[in-house]
Amino acid sequence: MGFEELDALRAAVHGSVLLPGDEGYEQECAGFQAGDRHRPDVLVAARTADDVRAAVSHARRHGLPVAVQASGHGLGEAARGGVLVSTRHMTGIRIDATARTAWVEAGVRAGDLVAEAARHQLAPLNGSAPGVGVVSYALGGGVGLLGRRFGYAADLVRRIEVVTGEADTPLRVVTAQSDPELFWGLRGGGGGFGVVTGMEIELLPVQRIYGGRLVFDGGEVAEEVLRTWQKWTESSPEELTSAVTMLPMPDIPAVPESLRGRYLAQVHLAFTGSREEGERLAEPLRAIGAVLVDELREMPYAECASVFMEPDTPHAYRSANVLLDAGGLDEAARQSVLAAAGPDSDVMCVLGIRHLGGAFSRPPAVPNAVAHRDAAYLLYVLSPVARPGEGPDADAVRARHDRVLAPAAEHVVGRNANFLYGPQSPQVAQAVYPGETGARLSRLETRCDPEGLFRFTLRGAAAGGLRDAGAGTPRGAVAAGEAPGSD
Repeated sequence: MGFEELDALRAAVHGSVLLPGDEGYEQECAGFQAGDRHRPDVLVAARTADDVRAAVSHARRHGLPVAVQASGHGLGEAARGGVLVSTRHMTGIRIDATARTAWVEAGVRAGDLVAEAARHQLAPLNGSAPGVGVVSYALGGGVGLLGRRFGYAADLVRRIEVVTGEADTPLRVVTAQSDPELFWGLRGGGGGFGVVTGMEIELLPVQRIYGGRLVFDGGEVAEEVLRTWQKWTESSPEELTSAVTMLPMPDIPAVPESLRGRYLAQVHLAFTGSREEGERLAEPLRAIGAVLVDELREMPYAECASVFMEPDTPHAYRSANVLLDAGGLDEAARQSVLAAAGPDSDVMCVLGIRHLGGAFSRPPAVPNAVAHRDAAYLLYVLSPVARPGEGPDADAVRARHDRVLAPAAEHVVGRNANFLYGPQSPQVAQAVYPGETGARLSRLETRCDPEGLFRFTLRGAAAGGLRDAGAGTPRGAVAAGEAPGSD
């Protein structure tokens, strides 16, 4: 590629065009997932949809693969060479309070949308971490804080702008009327179809919730917390979305003194009903005892990040997950999973299980590609990954995760796209998008990207190498700037 081609690209882009060694290149490559980072030959720091179109057109003319990154929470296997489109500067938000919708550009993060919507007494169907990209999260499905009441984030998507890999590199406005098949695939199917530059989503008339965390001494009551919570979910109303997280806390000054060095069992609640009813519902959980922190309260939805209190510092990590049927974890499986992921594990594990069902289980008015709506629980495990010689590497983490999830095999119905971080196998891809869903998405990829520009996709791995299976990055890495959301 010569200087003339690069000069032409720079002239067409409102943002920046960077090469390795240029000032700003490293910063644009960096994302929340610090274990690896993209190393493109050309990086386009886009500020407009036209910038994205220019970048994809450039890649197509020169036969280069394309990857995209916004916040980078869900980075899979990083791209080497090719063109990287950084959408982190595309942060426009437009709220239509009358229609109860928001238009968000590809780089908007959940926390910013929550704050802006709250100014209009509205709320998005966001996940647990405020730094996650709104667009990529929805493209992967979106397991949200209020999901049992309102469904997947993908269910509330109304319109999408996407630059596809077709011959004229069009910027398409995709709705249920304009292109029903692509609209179906983009909502929950992730990527491989193009680069999404913006999205219109429905907002919810939610101003306050009752929720937060109950933090227990997991060294004493981890199994009781998980057993009691799972039984409790069997009669939980749809207005209540909840989860359990188990993790060891380091003994460092940055951690509150009362929690340092402890193994924690946390229950997270988000309830759209009254404070009085929320207090009543929480009684069986508080009765477990060994409570270290009780943060349950009525709160403005703008403070919803406190429900999970997830870390906001970039770090290196990998994860795995399975979706479970209504049987969840029986006693033997529960004990085995907790033992494999517990404080004595040679790999530090964050173990989580989220309650699905309710509106998660119902198809939306306009069908989309979210699979496994029969799942009742989402079980996942996440671990930090160290540099070689400094701690557990990716292979050790993968082996531990397989061991953690294996006892639940009898109740597994599939996998979820939003909780996959790191390279994934074809078997995992097929478990996320099974049968005809996967086949339909593959046909759609071929139509929208006939030359295979967007190779860094989960479906690419499942296709057996047709789309550079070695790259193996989850689908949303192409569609919206990162893997399909971190929630």
